Amino acid sequence: MTMSENNKSALESNQQTNELSQPSIDSGDESRSLGEIGLSQFTPYLLNRIMGSWSSNLQAPLRDQGLSIVKMRTLAVLSVISGLTINELSAYTVIEQSTMSRSLDVLEAQELIRRVASVKDGRVRKIYISDLGREKFEVFWPSMLEEYNRLFSGISDAEQQSFLKTLHKILGNIQAPQNS
Repeated sequence: MTMSENNKSALESNQQTNELSQPSIDSGDESRSLGEIGLSQFTPYLLNRIMGSWSSNLQAPLRDQGLSIVKMRTLAVLSVISGLTINELSAYTVIEQSTMSRSLDVLEAQELIRRVASVKDGRVRKIYISDLGREKFEVFWPSMLEEYNRLFSGISDAEQQSFLKTLHKILGNIQAPQNS
């Protein structure tokens, strides 16, 4: 059994235990402990588990294409919004700027992206997906779409739309400045 399979088995058995004692989701009490909330009700934990599984499930197809999660996220974002700065790209891909910088060096060497000095400020570089990068992403896209469809298997369109609406609200909340 691989480490991933061991973790999955442990998580499944713990999930059964956690779901037996699901505490209230009421968010009004700010003094609750994580134990009182429960992992199965703690949204950040669930989101991390979903993204961890998503990334793990894409590893084999990515490897087949000579890509990594960082490269895939970068090409995916640039396939939709090309011409971003490294700061913007780091924000969209949720990848630290130092990691993004190293990844961009590799992607540029592989001719999957190109960096161009900004017309407004020559110190700023805009990042564009190259034709080769777009081709590479389009070869990988079916694997990504298959995993996306699997993610929402058994979930109605209305449930998906409601979920997305809620996620956008959560994103707005977490990105809003904190009131001190």
